[in-house]
Amino acid sequence: MSNLDRQAVPSLCGGRGFVVAEPVRELLSPRRVPLGESTEVRRLLPNLGRRMVGAWAFVDHYGPDDIAGEPGMQVPPHPHMGLQTVSWLHEGEVLHRDSTGSLALVRPRELGLMTSGRAISHSEESPVPHPRFLHGAQLWVALPDSARHTEPRFEHHTDLPAVTAPGLTATVILGALDGAVSPGVVHTPLTGADLTLTRGAEARLPLDPDFEYAVLAMSGETHVDSVPVLPGSMLYLGCGRTELPLRAESDAAVMLLGGEPFDEEIVMWWNLIGRTHEEIAEAREAWMTGTRFGEVKGYAGDRLPAPELPATPLKPRGRVR
Repeated sequence: MSNLDRQAVPSLCGGRGFVVAEPVRELLSPRRVPLGESTEVRRLLPNLGRRMVGAWAFVDHYGPDDIAGEPGMQVPPHPHMGLQTVSWLHEGEVLHRDSTGSLALVRPRELGLMTSGRAISHSEESPVPHPRFLHGAQLWVALPDSARHTEPRFEHHTDLPAVTAPGLTATVILGALDGAVSPGVVHTPLTGADLTLTRGAEARLPLDPDFEYAVLAMSGETHVDSVPVLPGSMLYLGCGRTELPLRAESDAAVMLLGGEPFDEEIVMWWNLIGRTHEEIAEAREAWMTGTRFGEVKGYAGDRLPAPELPATPLKPRGRVR
């Protein structure tokens, strides 16, 4: 999925100076951003007070939207570099096309994982015809320097492992959780899981104390470490936890995101992740004038032009806490 913000501003992310080294309960409020003609997303990362969670660098939650008679998601071809995109649906379908020639229809609880490596372009759209409702999350994972210049690729996994407990099913989307490992390729120690809880369920999920974590609420009401978390909000949990207490006040679903704190400092702008302002500027120019990002074939429409990049390079911001 794209960041369609025409006033995109570079963000300085990563580095352990931004990490909270102890358990916290920091509730993040979303910023509402239009996506295409009939979809609005709630952006949780990057946030004014929180830039990353492990290698997770971008989190959008959208829906449930009634798109009957509407075009639904319509994201024209656009570029990515230095990251992985994670498409995750609870309702609806999204048709993915990219410049490697991949074409896939991603359905609920299936993993669409695109690794941009050095450069890729893709489009996403609701198919015609499409289901009435659209509800899901779009997330980015920052690639470490050792993997960010690799060849681009796309993975579509329809069978994912799960961890179960009374009233709880945790589908492992990416990385590992309680011994279950996703087939999706990762490049840093990571956890991404979709947790479905029945009303009244109480559970304690094992966590890695070296990871930082956050919980994104998808539906229903869940108390996470005694904090009510409602749909479209995210609770940042910091590091140092060995378990996560959960209690469902209704049938509910949340996403658990975590990972080893991302050591490298990155510059994120529009749909690109690099290490310097100059690298981002070069990639923007390549998208506008060159062939580096390839061609998305089969999309009925023009590709997305890049917004203007501010001329002033970012400087380190120092510690968040």
